[in-house]
Amino acid sequence: MRPPEEVKREIVAGWLRKADSDMSLSEHLLSEGSAFPNAIAFNSQQAAEKYLKAFLAWHQIAFPKTHDLEELLNLAKAADAGLVASLRDVIALTLYGVDLRYPGDRPDATVSEARQAVALAKKVQKAVVERLENTL
Repeated sequence: MRPPEEVKREIVAGWLRKADSDMSLSEHLLSEGSAFPNAIAFNSQQAAEKYLKAFLAWHQIAFPKTHDLEELLNLAKAADAGLVASLRDVIALTLYGVDLRYPGDRPDATVSEARQAVALAKKVQKAVVERLENTL
């Protein structure tokens, strides 16, 4: 049987790999000239969501299958209220997780919104990775 800490590290590393992949795709698409603002915004939301889920997994805080970043931040408050306070503005990414994916639910993302989505996702990445880097 593997030690619980090893299993926890593996789970968190999996979340971080997926988040990094989404983040890299957003940054790549943005660097290619912003031809796909919806995809950029969506993948930025996905990256932020997965970084937060990695943080929650490390702290062994159960979370539901949700794209709601406010819900995930509220759960994270028990582990690090400072993190949550510093990331409140990333809640804006939530609407890119579902509503943007279907016609009629929301207007398409603009290039400006796509750039802002990447910036917000990078903010989550930085905050979470800084808190987890000495633990993995």
